[in-house]
Amino acid sequence: MDMRTENIRVYLSTSHPCPYLPGQTATSLIIDPDLETDHYRLTQLTLNGFRRSGELIYRPHCSQCQACVSVRIPVNEFSPNRAQRRVLKKNKDLSVTKLAPTFKQEHFELYWRYQNSRHPGSDMCDRNPDKYHQFLISNTCNTVFYEFTLNNQLVAVSVVDELIDGLSAVYTFFEPDQSKRSLGTFAILWQIMDVSARNLDWLYLGYWINQCEKMSYKTKFQPIEGFRNGVWHRLT
Repeated sequence: MDMRTENIRVYLSTSHPCPYLPGQTATSLIIDPDLETDHYRLTQLTLNGFRRSGELIYRPHCSQCQACVSVRIPVNEFSPNRAQRRVLKKNKDLSVTKLAPTFKQEHFELYWRYQNSRHPGSDMCDRNPDKYHQFLISNTCNTVFYEFTLNNQLVAVSVVDELIDGLSAVYTFFEPDQSKRSLGTFAILWQIMDVSARNLDWLYLGYWINQCEKMSYKTKFQPIEGFRNGVWHRLT
């Protein structure tokens, strides 16, 4: 499929406060919600800088700002740095299980503790299980949950979409009192290893903004590529 030639309806969202840059407004391109999205089509949309959130597939499209950059890691060229090797060593006692996308109360309780610790008062910090399910799970793509446990106790969950050429990291949440383990970093390292084990090429990490400190962790994984002006290129 070629995004330039296939007849796909794309809508422009209304403006809303930017969730990343204070004081700015944002708009997004939204893929037609009625479009039938399969494994192949989601891959092509991801290659063109789009991202999934629940059933919604979108790409930032702000007239006065191009700060949001879709990024991906070429896993066959990646080698963990010293700090990342320490994270791998620190978490070698964890067990990882791949699960089909389904609602589990234990996952939801961990998700709420994570949001309450990291994003108190935000729209994400909501004890409504329906919103949690709508945010993470889609019926139109291949999604996997990684369950990370320590001595049979759940400490982290990563949600990823399976693509033809790799994996797309949707979201990771983890036990707030396990911060010394750097579980967010470990989850990305695990996903990189899984992409490599599948003999695929890319781990897509969603959007990166240079001015947003919360996103700075993404460029600590090198090499990394960004999508700008219709082309993927290396970020330094």
